[in-house]
Amino acid sequence: FQQFSDTGSRKEHVKITSEPKPGFLERLSETSGGMLIGLVTFLLAFYVLFTNEGRALRTAKSLDEGLSLVVPLDSTHSISQQNEGRLVHLAGALSTSKPLFDPSYGLSIQAVKLKRNVEMYQWVEYEDSKEYEEDGEIKKETKYSYNTEWKSEVVNSRNFDREIGHKNPSAMAVESFTAVSPNVQVGSFVLSKGLVDKIDDFKQLSLSHLEDPHADVTRREDYFYHSDNPRRPEVGDLRVSFFYAGLSGDDPHLGSADRVTVIARQRGDQLVPYHTKSGDVLEILYPGDLSVEEVFQKEQESNTMKTWALRAAGWLSMFVGISLMTRIFYTLVDWFPVVRELVNVGLKAFAVCVASSLSLLTISVGWLFYRPLWALLLALLAAVPILLARSRVLPKKQQ
Repeated sequence: FQQFSDTGSRKEHVKITSEPKPGFLERLSETSGGMLIGLVTFLLAFYVLFTNEGRALRTAKSLDEGLSLVVPLDSTHSISQQNEGRLVHLAGALSTSKPLFDPSYGLSIQAVKLKRNVEMYQWVEYEDSKEYEEDGEIKKETKYSYNTEWKSEVVNSRNFDREIGHKNPSAMAVESFTAVSPNVQVGSFVLSKGLVDKIDDFKQLSLSHLEDPHADVTRREDYFYHSDNPRRPEVGDLRVSFFYAGLSGDDPHLGSADRVTVIARQRGDQLVPYHTKSGDVLEILYPGDLSVEEVFQKEQESNTMKTWALRAAGWLSMFVGISLMTRIFYTLVDWFPVVRELVNVGLKAFAVCVASSLSLLTISVGWLFYRPLWALLLALLAAVPILLARSRVLPKKQQ
């Protein structure tokens, strides 16, 4: 059953849907499906936690190996055969052989990457829902609101709750794209594709010094508008902006070429990935002039942050999995409000304790082959949440 309530504005309306309150067997069936999802999530947590520890330790060992072997280069303009195949460190200005062009808008720039970003003025739907129980039914009240915004992706208005009055074009007349220079160098050394991919610090390009490229295109601030009136755009109008990364030549408006620091393997006049004995790959690029120690410190910090992020994701996955698998106990006592709330709190506490213990135990197993002592300490720490929970239960039994 659906009931509509229009606010009088074509930009907003409310829809109310209702359905019978699900019975016990229906809720039990939904809980069973959730248990299966919970089991998959629970098992996935073990894989994430275990593989993450091996990855973190392997990366740390590879970085230590790289720091002990890296050779700083005194000059980026002379290639020494003595460093063939070795891991080298160098810093210098970026250079490219040819500028990047966008002939459609009469624009060129000496840079590693040039990105054209096209946005279309479109209708966007927002919804805000709330559920409540009334007359033995579950009712859902959804408020739909519509606004016009600049979007870089086509918004499919066919999925709107009410497309009439909010219809968007199905495609853009102008497409976005990113041009990449085929040859990027630091001094006499050519950067590999992997190193070029790391040059991604895009900055918006000022268009103030450019003229309107066509009669139907108007420049306003840092945008080209395909619109009759850029101040009051209509649905379907386009605006185009440009971004660049890795300035590779002196520009009167943008300044001097960007400088980068690179650590990679020297192969002739090319800088390519370096494969460590630990099985990792070192192919590092940072903006600016950095010393060897600063580069490896940043890499170690990045490895630590990624390790803790995946640990948190693994623990959360385990907690959600356990919560879904034990949800059936909550469903069984759903008819008794007081008991239901007590069971809900107990199940959450149980999920927290078990997820914490199993996460620590899994991490300790991941460290077993690399750091046995730390693995043993973590395994002992894994028993703490369960022992704490057990110590609270015993006094209650005695009472």
